[in-house]
Order: sequence, then structure tokens, then C-alpha cells
Amino acid sequence: MINIVLADDHNIVRKGIRAVLCDESDFKIIGEAADGLEAINLVEKLQPEILVLDLMMGGINGLEVTRQLHKKRPETGIVVLSMHSNEAYVLDALRSGARGYVLKDNTTEELARAIREVACGHRYLSSVLAERAIEAYAGKTMVNSQDPYDQLTTREREILHMAAQGFSNLEIAGRLFISPRTVETHRSNLMHKLGVHSHAELLKFAMAHGIIPS
Repeated sequence: MINIVLADDHNIVRKGIRAVLCDESDFKIIGEAADGLEAINLVEKLQPEILVLDLMMGGINGLEVTRQLHKKRPETGIVVLSMHSNEAYVLDALRSGARGYVLKDNTTEELARAIREVACGHRYLSSVLAERAIEAYAGKTMVNSQDPYDQLTTREREILHMAAQGFSNLEIAGRLFISPRTVETHRSNLMHKLGVHSHAELLKFAMAHGIIPS
């Protein structure tokens, strides 16, 4: 039996995925998350074999969830279920630690196949994605990449994601269980590391990095 956690901020989408996967006799849905922080907490608590994860969620997005869980819980295979077929999104997901990438408009059979492949320790990409081309692109990009985002701490990335979505320092503090002053300190540090000097520049950086939709 493959234990699975679902993470998508759209309740209807989650229900649809659950209905599809519950038809498979070897799958068991053991948890559902509606935002990125909840997804991380659930995976750490329930320790599933597979996390099926949407890229664009509230709080922190799927790429940051993937990055954190790849370090905290590498035993859980992450299958990204996304509407984005752009090479950059696929590359970022793979670099962050995802083992599978399936497009939302693919067949349900392909999602099931991806889950089984990743559960066996393999990598799986939707058939419409050219894996060879992505690997070549990844090789070129990783050699030359000096992304300032990679210099941020985990806490700074979490605050960046929420600040870009319009959360106030007080709201961020409540979600992360820290003080507003600590949020302000982290926010100042991350802006310095990114070389941005205003909220508008922060939003521009977030859009360029797929943290929020452009």
C-alpha cells in the first residue's frame, strides 16, 4: 500500500484527485493540506511515501515546500501536479528535489503511473515533457546559476513567499509563531540579500522566480 498526502489550495481539485486515486487498490490517502506550511507539517507528522503537490499554493509555494521536504524528509517522494508545462517550472521542481512532474491536463492513469514509479525510487515526467531536453537545460543552467534566492535561509524564504502574497508582518508572525519584530528583521535581511529596496522590487523578484503568478 502506498500512503499519500495531497496538497492543493483548491478544495474541489483536492476532492477530484482524492476520488481518482481512491479508485486504485494500492493507494491510501492519509492526509490533505490546503497550503504549503500545512503540507510540510503533515508530511513530517504522517511520513507518507508520496506527496502529490500543486506548485502554486498559499503561504509558501510548492517549490519551497519541495525544497524543505527534500532536506527534512527525503524518504517521501514528491510528485508535482501542475498546470505549468514551461521548462523553467519543471527544472526548478527537479532541482528542488521533486521526483515526478505531471501536468494537470494529463490522464488520471498517468498520475497513478507517476506515483508508482516515484514510490519505487524512479523519476517520472509527463510524456509530453522532453526529459532529455530538460536534463540538458538543467546541466547548462546549474553550471552558471548564482541565484540569490539560494542564499536565503528557510525562514527568510517563507517570509518572502508570504510578503509577496500581501500578508502583513503581523499576519506572517501569526502563521510562523514568531514575533512581528522577528519578521521585520528577517524581511530586512532577505531584502538586503536579494538586492531589493522596496516592496515593488520584492514583488518583481517574486514574479520572476515563480513565487507568485505574473
